[in-house]
Amino acid sequence: MDWVQPKRVLPMLVGIVTVVAACSSPTTPPAGTAELPLRQVGEIALTGGSVRFDYTSLDGGAGLLFIAHMGAGEVVEVDIRSHTVVRTIGNLPDVHGVLVVPDRHRVYATATGRNQLVALDEDTGAALWSSPTDAYPDGLAYDPVRGAVWTTNERAGTETVIDADTGNVRGTVSLGGEVGNVVYDPAIDRMVVAVQGRGDLAVIDPATLAVTDRIPTPGCDSPHGQALDTANQVMFVGCEANATLVTVDLNRRTVTDHNTVGETPDVLVYDSDAHRLYVAAESSWVSVFDQRDGRTTAVGAEHLADGAHTLALDPATHHSYFPIPKGSGGGPVLWEFEPTT
Repeated sequence: MDWVQPKRVLPMLVGIVTVVAACSSPTTPPAGTAELPLRQVGEIALTGGSVRFDYTSLDGGAGLLFIAHMGAGEVVEVDIRSHTVVRTIGNLPDVHGVLVVPDRHRVYATATGRNQLVALDEDTGAALWSSPTDAYPDGLAYDPVRGAVWTTNERAGTETVIDADTGNVRGTVSLGGEVGNVVYDPAIDRMVVAVQGRGDLAVIDPATLAVTDRIPTPGCDSPHGQALDTANQVMFVGCEANATLVTVDLNRRTVTDHNTVGETPDVLVYDSDAHRLYVAAESSWVSVFDQRDGRTTAVGAEHLADGAHTLALDPATHHSYFPIPKGSGGGPVLWEFEPTT
């Protein structure tokens, strides 16, 4: 829970990264790998033991980061400005997805062990309601026009649509194959789902819950994670089974770039102001790309630390945050980085 000043923490943390990389058995690095354009500036101790983390969600206005500590069955709330843990919210077995909606002062989490979506009060951490989903709810997205939360039910191959206020289930969308993440695209008022079992992106009308388009992703085996460049209508997709990142032009319905990443890419985050993409893989490799002139160009990649497969980004500072199961003291930590280029 304590914040360590960068001058004291940097030498120690560099040693940690070196030791972890040496003691682990990192998979084959992406081709043409260069160092990450990141400098580590801090470490915050977290709660819950040295077990797996999953998704994160940031309320940038309040400076509050919510982290799904999947192995501990809890959500950890961190104040990234004061560098402290605010609270730990338990009774969320096998929690995967977490999503904060600041306008509603709500946090939503998928209690995957119970096949439920749980709503939490952002200000107090109190559980407000829970709603049933299909099998294995994973990632989440929010439709602000209709006030609905969408849960990706990976094993069921469906999306459950839930009223963000009441928890009432509004409907279910079947996608014909195991599904990855879901993203709301405000430019076209559509939900976009990576369908692993079909190798495409399903475009859904959130008003009618009808699939209106299927965009193929050739060269992408098992599309899973997604990040959207809204302004340019570009979707970045991580391909779990062939260690690939594909760039999809949504307007032209075509893949424009293929890039190699670490094995089993999982969480993708796009910094729209910096035109920079972060890809964190299950193999603990983190890759960074720049999106310029319609091309996705590799900047650097490293085996960061065991369990480094998820991250959050503060668009105001461009700082990135990686929850790590085992840090300098042997327990879970949140590492903070600033960009060097």
